[in-house]
Amino acid sequence: MIEVQDIFEQYGLDYIQRHDLSFVQARAFRDILHCRTAALGAHVDICDECGFERISYNSCRNRHCPKCQTLAKEQWIEKQEQNLLDVGYFHVVFTLPDGLNPVIYQNQKIMYGLFFRAVSETLLELGLNKKYLGAKLGITAVLHTWGQNLCYHPHIHCIIPGGGLTADGKWVCSRKKFFIPVKVLSKKFRGKFMAYFRQTKLSFQGSIEDLNSPGEYDAFVSGLYQKNWVTYCKPPFKSAAKVVSYLGRYTHRVAISNNRILKLEDGLVTFNWRDYRDSNKVKEMTITAEEFIRRFMMHVLPSGFRKIRHYGILASRDKSRRIALCKKLTNTPACDDFVPRSALEILTGILGDKFNLCPRCGVGHLIRASPDRATA
Repeated sequence: MIEVQDIFEQYGLDYIQRHDLSFVQARAFRDILHCRTAALGAHVDICDECGFERISYNSCRNRHCPKCQTLAKEQWIEKQEQNLLDVGYFHVVFTLPDGLNPVIYQNQKIMYGLFFRAVSETLLELGLNKKYLGAKLGITAVLHTWGQNLCYHPHIHCIIPGGGLTADGKWVCSRKKFFIPVKVLSKKFRGKFMAYFRQTKLSFQGSIEDLNSPGEYDAFVSGLYQKNWVTYCKPPFKSAAKVVSYLGRYTHRVAISNNRILKLEDGLVTFNWRDYRDSNKVKEMTITAEEFIRRFMMHVLPSGFRKIRHYGILASRDKSRRIALCKKLTNTPACDDFVPRSALEILTGILGDKFNLCPRCGVGHLIRASPDRATA
């Protein structure tokens, strides 16, 4: 199977000689290139039955690496399962006009933060409105910056329980369809986003440096107000189990997974993509390796930036008390005896109990030796 690492290995050096990378982009490139190779060192796996030893190379653990997200995803999901309620859940997506893309890309940390703020405040304020629900919502929001074709397309996915907690500690259930009309969501979101946008000091360079002119800036802002800001809600989930599965698909996804890459030949990369504008048909796209690396690098997030955030009843402050109350009010079983699985237990659950079977005796399993046996 062709991997992102293979593309970096064959064409990455030429790319970085021609293009400037930010510090975090350079680190992601290096980590992905060296993941599970001797460059990152190794550790010893030893059979618990016959003593057979094998050297295993270390993973990079970079959050942008296609190889390193499975375990992190499962550990995160297992933790979030403890906060699920026995109610329906909705999936709401907020997008931005394409004209904002260059501005966002040049001011990523500021603009992504602004995006999260406008989305969360829009949902929380409308949720508190008695016309729609009259209660505090719970929101898990996840930032994605890519479309299926790897082009730059910032958007935020929100998973929201079908109900909320009132100020006097009661649970209010929502109706089966999403309780806030999407047109109301879009209008309020646009107003909030643009209000914060106009208050924010931003950098305009290169193709958008004309926005440093007050006249050009005002015309740009006026044009954004005229755009159709797309916000939509997908059909509700049928069960909490479906929510967990769905969360896993979105929270730790990287720009492209290795299994979507079909070919790497003569400097060209071919990969699968889903065309949502053409009845969700799966198609093949072929671009140069240089263009593939450029598109991939656009989605490396600023250092330390949190792309998964929780709001309302799921906000971190005093969350355990609120979740315990919500579970009681919604007749959701408590998880007081929850003990997280080890990394080995999670991998066994995903890959089966033969994934680390000893190749020599076929009976024992390879387990990681103590740190003093590791190789440098």
